[in-house]
Amino acid sequence: MREQLAAADRARSVTRRKFLRISMASGVALLAGKPDLSCGADATIPSNMATNPTFSLGGDFTVNRLGFGAMRVTGQGIWGWPPDRENALKVLKRAVDLGVNLIDTADSYGPDTSELLIAEALYPYPKGLVIATKGGLTRPGPGRWVPNCRPEHLKQALEGSLKRLRLERIDLYQLHTVDPKVPLEESVGTLKQMQDGGKIRHIGLSNVDTKEIDRARKIAPVVSVQNRYNIEDRKSEDVLVYCEKEKLGFLPWFPIGGGGGLKPKDPLNIAAKEHGVSVFQVALAWLLQRSPVMLPIPGTSSLAHLEENVAAAKLKLTPEEWKTIDALRGWSFFRGLR
Repeated sequence: MREQLAAADRARSVTRRKFLRISMASGVALLAGKPDLSCGADATIPSNMATNPTFSLGGDFTVNRLGFGAMRVTGQGIWGWPPDRENALKVLKRAVDLGVNLIDTADSYGPDTSELLIAEALYPYPKGLVIATKGGLTRPGPGRWVPNCRPEHLKQALEGSLKRLRLERIDLYQLHTVDPKVPLEESVGTLKQMQDGGKIRHIGLSNVDTKEIDRARKIAPVVSVQNRYNIEDRKSEDVLVYCEKEKLGFLPWFPIGGGGGLKPKDPLNIAAKEHGVSVFQVALAWLLQRSPVMLPIPGTSSLAHLEENVAAAKLKLTPEEWKTIDALRGWSFFRGLR
Protein backbone atom coordinates (compact mmCIF):
# COMPACT_ATOMS: atom_id res chain seq x y z
CA MET A 1 0.00 0.00 0.00
CA ARG A 2 2.69 2.50 0.97
CA GLU A 3 4.65 1.70 -2.17
CA GLN A 4 1.56 2.32 -4.32
CA LEU A 5 0.88 5.68 -2.75
CA ALA A 6 4.51 6.76 -2.80
CA ALA A 7 4.78 6.01 -6.50
CA ALA A 8 1.57 7.88 -7.17
CA ASP A 9 2.75 10.87 -5.16
CA ARG A 10 5.92 11.04 -7.23
CA ALA A 11 3.80 11.10 -10.34
CA ARG A 12 1.84 14.05 -8.91
CA SER A 13 -1.41 12.17 -9.47
CA VAL A 14 -2.54 11.14 -5.97
CA THR A 15 -5.79 12.85 -5.10
CA ARG A 16 -8.31 12.23 -2.37
CA ARG A 17 -10.41 10.24 -4.80
CA LYS A 18 -7.62 7.89 -5.84
CA PHE A 19 -6.63 7.45 -2.20
CA LEU A 20 -10.17 6.52 -1.27
CA ARG A 21 -10.37 4.08 -4.15
CA ILE A 22 -7.10 2.37 -3.23
CA SER A 23 -8.05 2.19 0.44
CA MET A 24 -11.44 0.69 -0.20
CA ALA A 25 -10.10 -1.83 -2.67
CA SER A 26 -7.21 -3.03 -0.56
CA GLY A 27 -8.82 -3.03 2.86
CA VAL A 28 -5.50 -2.18 4.45
CA ALA A 29 -4.40 0.97 6.24
CA LEU A 30 -1.91 3.62 5.39
CA LEU A 31 1.14 3.33 7.63
CA ALA A 32 2.81 6.59 6.81
CA GLY A 33 4.14 9.47 8.86
CA LYS A 34 7.00 11.91 9.22
CA PRO A 35 9.00 12.87 12.27
CA ASP A 36 7.48 15.85 14.03
CA LEU A 37 8.68 19.23 12.88
CA SER A 38 10.01 21.79 15.29
CA CYS A 39 7.44 24.48 14.53
CA GLY A 40 4.37 23.66 16.63
CA ALA A 41 4.22 19.96 15.80
CA ASP A 42 6.03 18.26 18.67
CA ALA A 43 4.32 15.51 20.62
CA THR A 44 4.31 17.37 23.93
CA ILE A 45 1.12 18.66 25.49
CA PRO A 46 0.33 21.80 23.49
CA SER A 47 0.36 25.01 25.51
CA ASN A 48 -1.75 26.90 22.98
CA MET A 49 -4.32 24.42 21.71
CA ALA A 50 -6.49 26.10 19.09
CA THR A 51 -9.77 27.34 20.49
CA ASN A 52 -10.86 29.84 17.84
CA PRO A 53 -14.28 28.80 16.44
CA THR A 54 -13.88 30.85 13.25
CA PHE A 55 -11.19 31.79 10.75
CA SER A 56 -10.77 34.86 8.57
CA LEU A 57 -10.32 33.49 5.07
CA GLY A 58 -8.50 35.96 2.87
CA GLY A 59 -9.13 38.70 5.38
CA ASP A 60 -12.74 39.28 4.34
CA PHE A 61 -14.65 36.03 4.90
CA THR A 62 -15.25 34.80 8.43
CA VAL A 63 -16.00 31.09 8.25
CA ASN A 64 -16.80 28.53 10.89
CA ARG A 65 -13.74 26.32 10.99
CA LEU A 66 -15.64 23.06 10.48
CA GLY A 67 -16.85 23.03 6.89
CA PHE A 68 -18.41 20.49 4.56
CA GLY A 69 -16.87 18.62 1.66
CA ALA A 70 -19.40 18.02 -1.12
CA MET A 71 -17.53 15.24 -2.91
CA ARG A 72 -19.64 12.46 -1.41
CA VAL A 73 -23.04 13.81 -2.46
CA THR A 74 -22.38 12.44 -5.96
CA GLY A 75 -22.76 8.87 -7.22
CA GLN A 76 -20.70 5.84 -6.37
CA GLY A 77 -17.04 6.34 -7.13
CA ILE A 78 -17.62 10.11 -7.27
CA TRP A 79 -19.23 9.55 -10.64
CA GLY A 80 -22.66 10.60 -11.86
CA TRP A 81 -25.75 11.45 -9.88
CA PRO A 82 -26.35 10.08 -6.37
CA PRO A 83 -28.75 7.15 -6.06
CA ASP A 84 -30.99 9.31 -3.84
CA ARG A 85 -30.97 12.83 -5.22
CA GLU A 86 -33.45 14.17 -2.67
CA ASN A 87 -31.29 12.91 0.17
CA ALA A 88 -28.25 14.66 -1.30
CA LEU A 89 -30.18 17.92 -1.42
CA LYS A 90 -31.32 17.42 2.19
CA VAL A 91 -27.72 16.87 3.32
CA LEU A 92 -26.57 20.11 1.69
CA LYS A 93 -29.45 22.11 3.15
CA ARG A 94 -28.97 20.59 6.59
CA ALA A 95 -25.27 21.45 6.58
CA VAL A 96 -26.11 25.13 6.21
CA ASP A 97 -28.90 24.85 8.79
CA LEU A 98 -26.33 23.50 11.25
CA GLY A 99 -24.12 26.54 10.77
CA VAL A 100 -21.69 25.37 8.11
CA ASN A 101 -20.70 28.35 5.95
CA LEU A 102 -17.77 26.85 4.03
CA ILE A 103 -18.61 24.23 1.42
CA ASP A 104 -15.85 22.72 -0.69
CA THR A 105 -16.44 21.12 -4.07
CA ALA A 106 -14.83 20.75 -7.52
CA ASP A 107 -15.87 20.57 -11.14
CA SER A 108 -14.51 17.02 -11.27
CA TYR A 109 -16.86 15.68 -8.60
CA GLY A 110 -19.36 13.82 -10.71
CA PRO A 111 -18.09 15.49 -12.86
CA ASP A 112 -20.24 18.63 -12.54
CA THR A 113 -22.94 17.03 -10.42
CA SER A 114 -21.67 18.23 -7.02
CA GLU A 115 -21.76 21.86 -8.15
CA LEU A 116 -25.18 21.42 -9.74
CA LEU A 117 -26.58 19.89 -6.57
CA ILE A 118 -25.17 22.70 -4.43
CA ALA A 119 -26.93 25.29 -6.58
CA GLU A 120 -30.15 23.30 -6.66
CA ALA A 121 -30.19 22.93 -2.89
CA LEU A 122 -28.93 26.32 -1.75
CA TYR A 123 -29.41 28.99 -4.42
CA PRO A 124 -30.05 31.82 -3.71
CA TYR A 125 -27.20 31.43 -1.28
CA PRO A 126 -27.53 32.69 2.29
CA LYS A 127 -25.38 35.65 3.25
CA GLY A 128 -21.91 34.63 4.43
CA LEU A 129 -21.84 31.23 2.72
CA VAL A 130 -18.50 30.60 1.02
CA ILE A 131 -18.50 28.05 -1.78
CA ALA A 132 -14.98 26.94 -2.64
CA THR A 133 -14.50 24.98 -5.83
CA LYS A 134 -11.52 23.66 -7.77
CA GLY A 135 -10.32 23.15 -11.32
CA GLY A 136 -7.42 21.33 -12.89
CA LEU A 137 -8.46 17.67 -12.77
CA THR A 138 -10.47 16.07 -15.56
CA ARG A 139 -12.63 12.94 -15.59
CA PRO A 140 -12.26 10.98 -18.84
CA GLY A 141 -14.18 8.12 -17.25
CA PRO A 142 -15.20 6.46 -13.98
CA GLY A 143 -12.24 5.97 -11.68
CA ARG A 144 -9.97 8.17 -13.77
CA TRP A 145 -8.47 11.50 -12.67
CA VAL A 146 -6.18 13.25 -15.13
CA PRO A 147 -4.50 16.60 -14.40
CA ASN A 148 -5.06 19.39 -16.89
CA CYS A 149 -3.88 22.78 -15.66
CA ARG A 150 -3.33 24.35 -19.05
CA PRO A 151 -4.58 27.94 -19.24
CA GLU A 152 -7.26 27.19 -21.81
CA HIS A 153 -8.68 24.35 -19.69
CA LEU A 154 -8.63 26.36 -16.45
CA LYS A 155 -10.52 29.19 -18.13
CA GLN A 156 -13.10 26.76 -19.43
CA ALA A 157 -13.33 25.02 -16.05
CA LEU A 158 -13.92 28.30 -14.23
CA GLU A 159 -16.64 29.39 -16.65
CA GLY A 160 -18.34 26.03 -16.20
CA SER A 161 -18.24 26.30 -12.40
CA LEU A 162 -19.64 29.83 -12.49
CA LYS A 163 -22.54 28.66 -14.66
CA ARG A 164 -23.33 25.56 -12.61
CA LEU A 165 -23.09 27.39 -9.29
CA ARG A 166 -25.06 30.36 -10.67
CA LEU A 167 -22.39 32.81 -9.56
CA GLU A 168 -20.66 35.79 -11.12
CA ARG A 169 -17.59 35.29 -8.96
CA ILE A 170 -16.11 32.32 -7.09
CA ASP A 171 -15.15 33.29 -3.53
CA LEU A 172 -12.36 30.70 -3.34
CA TYR A 173 -11.11 29.01 -6.50
CA GLN A 174 -8.42 26.39 -5.97
CA LEU A 175 -5.92 24.84 -8.34
CA HIS A 176 -6.83 21.19 -7.83
CA THR A 177 -3.37 19.77 -8.40
CA VAL A 178 -0.01 20.50 -9.98
CA ASP A 179 0.10 19.36 -13.57
CA PRO A 180 3.54 17.90 -14.36
CA LYS A 181 3.07 18.94 -18.00
CA VAL A 182 2.38 22.59 -17.22
CA PRO A 183 4.62 25.03 -15.32
CA LEU A 184 2.97 25.95 -12.04
CA GLU A 185 3.61 29.62 -12.75
CA GLU A 186 1.59 29.34 -15.96
CA SER A 187 -1.37 27.74 -14.20
CA VAL A 188 -1.39 30.19 -11.29
CA GLY A 189 -0.85 33.07 -13.69
CA THR A 190 -4.07 32.07 -15.43
CA LEU A 191 -5.95 32.14 -12.13
CA LYS A 192 -4.48 35.57 -11.44
CA GLN A 193 -5.77 36.82 -14.79
CA MET A 194 -9.24 35.56 -13.97
CA GLN A 195 -9.00 37.09 -10.52
CA ASP A 196 -8.07 40.44 -12.05
CA GLY A 197 -11.09 40.03 -14.32
CA GLY A 198 -13.39 39.79 -11.31
CA LYS A 199 -14.32 36.12 -11.66
CA ILE A 200 -12.30 34.88 -8.66
CA ARG A 201 -12.23 36.52 -5.24
CA HIS A 202 -9.46 34.44 -3.66
CA ILE A 203 -7.03 31.81 -4.95
CA GLY A 204 -6.20 28.56 -3.18
CA LEU A 205 -3.94 25.59 -3.91
CA SER A 206 -4.39 21.85 -3.45
CA ASN A 207 -1.99 18.91 -3.31
CA VAL A 208 1.13 21.05 -3.11
CA ASP A 209 4.38 21.21 -1.14
CA THR A 210 5.93 24.27 0.49
CA LYS A 211 8.19 25.06 -2.44
CA GLU A 212 5.23 25.04 -4.79
CA ILE A 213 3.33 27.37 -2.47
CA ASP A 214 6.28 29.77 -2.53
CA ARG A 215 6.38 29.66 -6.32
CA ALA A 216 2.66 30.29 -6.60
CA ARG A 217 2.72 33.20 -4.16
CA LYS A 218 5.25 34.98 -6.35
CA ILE A 219 2.57 35.05 -9.05
CA ALA A 220 -0.61 35.69 -7.05
CA PRO A 221 -1.87 36.01 -3.48
CA VAL A 222 -2.80 32.62 -2.01
CA VAL A 223 -5.19 32.36 0.93
CA SER A 224 -5.52 28.61 1.46
CA VAL A 225 -4.01 25.18 0.89
CA GLN A 226 -5.87 21.89 0.69
CA ASN A 227 -3.79 18.74 1.28
CA ARG A 228 -4.46 15.28 2.67
CA TYR A 229 -4.07 15.29 6.46
CA ASN A 230 -5.50 13.40 9.41
CA ILE A 231 -4.41 11.90 12.73
CA GLU A 232 -2.54 9.09 11.05
CA ASP A 233 -1.37 10.64 7.80
CA ARG A 234 0.67 13.77 8.46
CA LYS A 235 2.88 13.87 5.41
CA SER A 236 1.79 17.48 4.97
CA GLU A 237 2.88 18.54 8.46
CA ASP A 238 5.42 20.94 7.01
CA VAL A 239 2.72 22.48 4.79
CA LEU A 240 0.46 22.93 7.82
CA VAL A 241 3.27 24.64 9.74
CA TYR A 242 3.89 26.89 6.72
CA CYS A 243 0.20 27.84 6.67
CA GLU A 244 0.27 28.59 10.39
CA LYS A 245 3.24 30.90 9.94
CA GLU A 246 1.72 32.69 6.95
CA LYS A 247 -1.85 32.59 8.32
CA LEU A 248 -3.20 30.67 5.33
CA GLY A 249 -6.24 28.46 5.76
CA PHE A 250 -5.40 24.74 5.73
CA LEU A 251 -8.22 22.50 4.48
CA PRO A 252 -7.36 18.87 5.29
CA TRP A 253 -9.03 16.45 2.93
CA PHE A 254 -9.72 12.94 4.11
CA PRO A 255 -9.78 14.43 7.65
CA ILE A 256 -11.46 11.50 9.39
CA GLY A 257 -10.03 8.47 7.67
CA GLY A 258 -12.59 6.05 9.08
CA GLY A 259 -12.77 4.05 12.26
CA GLY A 260 -13.71 0.43 11.63
CA GLY A 261 -12.14 -2.16 13.85
CA LEU A 262 -10.75 0.11 16.57
CA LYS A 263 -9.59 -1.71 19.65
CA PRO A 264 -11.36 -0.85 22.90
CA LYS A 265 -8.14 0.32 24.55
CA ASP A 266 -7.05 2.57 21.72
CA PRO A 267 -6.79 6.27 22.65
CA LEU A 268 -9.47 7.31 20.18
CA ASN A 269 -11.99 4.90 21.66
CA ILE A 270 -11.02 5.79 25.21
CA ALA A 271 -11.57 9.49 24.53
CA ALA A 272 -14.80 8.76 22.65
CA LYS A 273 -16.22 6.79 25.57
CA GLU A 274 -15.10 9.43 28.05
CA HIS A 275 -16.98 12.14 26.17
CA GLY A 276 -19.87 9.98 25.01
CA VAL A 277 -19.17 10.61 21.32
CA SER A 278 -17.92 8.68 18.29
CA VAL A 279 -14.29 8.21 17.28
CA PHE A 280 -15.04 10.26 14.17
CA GLN A 281 -15.96 13.23 16.34
CA VAL A 282 -12.79 12.77 18.36
CA ALA A 283 -10.71 12.73 15.18
CA LEU A 284 -12.29 16.01 14.02
CA ALA A 285 -11.91 17.60 17.44
CA TRP A 286 -8.22 16.68 17.42
CA LEU A 287 -7.79 18.43 14.07
CA LEU A 288 -9.59 21.56 15.23
CA GLN A 289 -7.41 21.78 18.32
CA ARG A 290 -4.25 21.02 16.38
CA SER A 291 -4.05 24.41 14.66
CA PRO A 292 -5.98 27.69 14.50
CA VAL A 293 -5.73 27.64 10.68
CA MET A 294 -7.19 24.13 10.36
CA LEU A 295 -10.45 24.06 8.38
CA PRO A 296 -11.62 20.41 8.19
CA ILE A 297 -14.11 19.62 5.42
CA PRO A 298 -15.54 16.19 6.27
CA GLY A 299 -17.96 14.91 3.66
CA THR A 300 -20.79 12.45 3.87
CA SER A 301 -23.99 11.44 2.12
CA SER A 302 -25.67 10.63 5.45
CA LEU A 303 -27.74 13.11 7.44
CA ALA A 304 -26.89 11.31 10.68
CA HIS A 305 -23.17 11.41 9.98
CA LEU A 306 -23.41 15.06 8.98
CA GLU A 307 -24.97 16.01 12.30
CA GLU A 308 -22.40 13.93 14.13
CA ASN A 309 -19.53 15.61 12.28
CA VAL A 310 -20.80 19.14 12.88
CA ALA A 311 -21.28 18.43 16.59
CA ALA A 312 -17.54 17.71 16.81
CA ALA A 313 -16.89 21.47 16.70
CA LYS A 314 -18.13 21.68 20.30
CA LEU A 315 -16.03 18.79 21.57
CA LYS A 316 -12.98 19.83 23.61
CA LEU A 317 -10.29 17.25 24.29
CA THR A 318 -8.14 17.67 27.37
CA PRO A 319 -4.43 18.39 26.74
CA GLU A 320 -3.63 14.88 27.96
CA GLU A 321 -6.15 13.29 25.60
CA TRP A 322 -4.85 15.40 22.74
CA LYS A 323 -1.26 14.36 23.42
CA THR A 324 -2.13 10.65 23.60
CA ILE A 325 -4.03 10.81 20.33
CA ASP A 326 -1.25 12.87 18.76
CA ALA A 327 1.10 9.95 19.40
CA LEU A 328 -0.95 7.77 17.04
CA ARG A 329 1.08 8.87 14.04
CA GLY A 330 1.81 5.86 11.86
CA TRP A 331 -0.76 3.74 13.72
CA SER A 332 -3.38 2.10 11.52
CA PHE A 333 -6.85 2.90 12.80
CA PHE A 334 -9.17 2.63 9.84
CA ARG A 335 -10.64 -0.03 7.64
CA GLY A 336 -13.98 1.39 6.66
CA LEU A 337 -14.90 4.71 5.08
CA ARG A 338 -18.12 6.64 5.14
